[in-house]
Amino acid sequence: MSATSLIRSGWAWLHAHPQQRFLLLAALMYVAWVLGYEHGLALDGRLDDALSVNLAATSAGLLRLTGFAAGTQADVPTIVTMYDQAAVIVGNPCNGLVLYALFAGFVLSYPGNGRRRLWFIPLGIATIYLLNVLRIAVLALNHTYWYHTVEFNHHYTFTFVAYGAILVLWARWVRPAVSA
Repeated sequence: MSATSLIRSGWAWLHAHPQQRFLLLAALMYVAWVLGYEHGLALDGRLDDALSVNLAATSAGLLRLTGFAAGTQADVPTIVTMYDQAAVIVGNPCNGLVLYALFAGFVLSYPGNGRRRLWFIPLGIATIYLLNVLRIAVLALNHTYWYHTVEFNHHYTFTFVAYGAILVLWARWVRPAVSA
């Protein structure tokens, strides 16, 4: 069997088995993300740093908009302050970049309309971003008023909420493809 016919038969098998196709594409995208991130983006650090600073500033702005005395530290702009006291540090592992990649990878791995992908992925990433801004603001409030629950909420509550939101967004992507 030639290489071309082997590729064609493999491609035909993947189209006949959409679940396996999704799992294979999702796994390949995950490996590409890990390699690209660990050996490129993470080493450079500028994208992570800019996103963390932006999230801290936007979360502090949201808190100010709702009447709280919030800001960021001038010397460490990733620290959200409440009443001039450090409340939350937006670290690069918690800035949501991995969640954006996870969501986009799921949508790209599942069959669907390419034009719909062009607006669905940015809309989903924007939703995850806004959820992260809200998460940081709530953690700042949590630290200020109920500090003894911050660790639990950071590690469990908001992890559940973030991955739950990604699952709901992905389900919204899958639903039209399933009913078509």
